[in-house]
Amino acid sequence: MRDLAALVPTLVALAILVALTVGILWASRTPSYAAPAAAILRGAAQLALISLVLGGIITDPLWVAAALLVMFTVAAATATRRLGWSWQRFAVVSATMAAGVLVTLGVVFGTGAIEFAPRYVLAVGGIVIGNCMTIAVLAGRRFYEAVREQWDEVEGWLALGATPGRATLRQARESVHAALIPSTDQTKTTGLVTLPGAFVGAIFGGASPLEAGRFQVVVLASILAAGSLTAVALMRSLRAVKVRPGALT
Repeated sequence: MRDLAALVPTLVALAILVALTVGILWASRTPSYAAPAAAILRGAAQLALISLVLGGIITDPLWVAAALLVMFTVAAATATRRLGWSWQRFAVVSATMAAGVLVTLGVVFGTGAIEFAPRYVLAVGGIVIGNCMTIAVLAGRRFYEAVREQWDEVEGWLALGATPGRATLRQARESVHAALIPSTDQTKTTGLVTLPGAFVGAIFGGASPLEAGRFQVVVLASILAAGSLTAVALMRSLRAVKVRPGALT
């Protein structure tokens, strides 16, 4: 009963924040105004479930690997849906995300920057996978929007005999840059504007501020490295556009 009572302030705060989110978006006639609220409720339910599950698997390497595989699959499927679902595109998104994640985690744990232990693999792996998903979505959507908006230029290149990859090279490069802006700005302003979750979590877990800062810097560098690899690889896979893309939903 004491544990349930301790949850009451959290539930009250969530209810108010959800109502505030929906109310503001509804009043401004924003499309899909209930989507953020649904995301909050779904995220809360998923976190509650994963908190119970992780308590029993966080020290078991096999279960940690299974959890990361589930995270990765959901992330790749989510990114693919945002770019227009097809099994071929799912394979492309999965391959490019996997390249970014595996190379980055190999560097982080291979150099000993972070201890190669199940709990750290799960924590860093989950953070990197989530950010790769976001960067893949941003890069892919920006690319298709740019190609659609600038189709006259792309078509002109094609008419001059350029390959589809060459015709969309500028749009691909600009899309990679745009996709990395949020992560770059987050890294540049860390400690000045925000205290990232990994840093705060490490301190709450008993680490010294210096150790927490070291952990956070490695995480931020991992996000940018994995995101860069994912975005560039994804653009190389999507660049061969021969017809004008349709609008994404």
